[in-house]
Amino acid sequence: MIRKNGIDVLLEEGGYGELKALRWGLVTNNAAFTRSGVPARKVLVEKDWNIVKLFSPEHGICAQAEDGQRQGNVVDLLTGLPVESLYGDSFAPADRSMEDLDGILFDIPDSGCRFYTFLWTMTHVMESCAKWDKQFVVLDRFNPIGRQLPLAEGPLLDEQHCSSFIGRWSIPIRHCCTLGELAGYFRGTRLPALRLTVARCDSPPLLPETDPAKLRWTAPSPSLPDPMNALLYPGMGLLEGLNVNEGRGTSLPFRVFGAPYLNSYDLAANINELRLPGLTALPFSYVPAWGTYEKMWCHGIQWQVYEPAACRPVNSMIAVARLMDSMYPQKLAQRAYPTHANPPGSNHLDRLLGIANAFQEIRNGDLARFLTVGDKWKEMILPYRLYPES
Repeated sequence: MIRKNGIDVLLEEGGYGELKALRWGLVTNNAAFTRSGVPARKVLVEKDWNIVKLFSPEHGICAQAEDGQRQGNVVDLLTGLPVESLYGDSFAPADRSMEDLDGILFDIPDSGCRFYTFLWTMTHVMESCAKWDKQFVVLDRFNPIGRQLPLAEGPLLDEQHCSSFIGRWSIPIRHCCTLGELAGYFRGTRLPALRLTVARCDSPPLLPETDPAKLRWTAPSPSLPDPMNALLYPGMGLLEGLNVNEGRGTSLPFRVFGAPYLNSYDLAANINELRLPGLTALPFSYVPAWGTYEKMWCHGIQWQVYEPAACRPVNSMIAVARLMDSMYPQKLAQRAYPTHANPPGSNHLDRLLGIANAFQEIRNGDLARFLTVGDKWKEMILPYRLYPES
């Protein structure tokens, strides 16, 4: 049985009828479907919700534009509505766009990872709604990598040194929340004037869900084709800040990594000696079609996830980064990662990990004080949880 997301509850269970006639903007993309497999924006228009314009996050309304690539304003082929990009001239709706709206609906599938930008698009929209005294409605969706708080992984973001569009405010990398819960947390701690409503999911799963059919999974971006990629992403995404290919340019993004200077067999053997929970490393060599080390042989590993609920992607990849540094101390280095949000691509590893001097911290082995966030994060987020904890 396919569970209900917020869009399904909104449409099937009623209780929101008084909102339909208001003038709405809708933040969405092609990954946002109902449980019956119909694009959310299409159903809302057909059910007489007064949607007057759309907004799209990174990767565009199609959800398949290249990572970090600026997106322009377009017209939606499905509904004929104008689409204002929130990864273009601004990360927030233009003031002129807010003037003729009563509120904004937000319906975007998320990955459950702090440096996935849809979450921060949501915060910019929340700020605009608070500024203009508009309603903000989150159509909540499941967190595919689990929402059981003991699964949360740090570090908490150092806002003073590392705040950016891949992490504005202090939460863990793997936060174990739905976007509706995080919206409530940010309203409670930063935007008390915001008029927030959350259309809740129906019993979102506590543990990672790796069956695409159960989630009605549609890739929210090109490099997350299925939930298993999403589970590994909070750790594997850190490789964007190192001179290692993270699987982009292959059919296995975030499930393989490599570089010309690595030895697949030695690396896999040494990784497996770490006994990382839920993971086994297999030797793997490949040639990326694009991206880092384009058209060059990369030698590394492919992950086999044998127990998703045990997997700790952030802690595991930090351990692997330390291992690679010990094996290849003269070769492993930081890399710049230019994007529309950070054109020079500078300090990318710091921004991803959320702490200053991240590479040196990894090299020194001093990250333990940052990584254990369970009790602290639980204390911070527990008042804003929307669903049962067990």
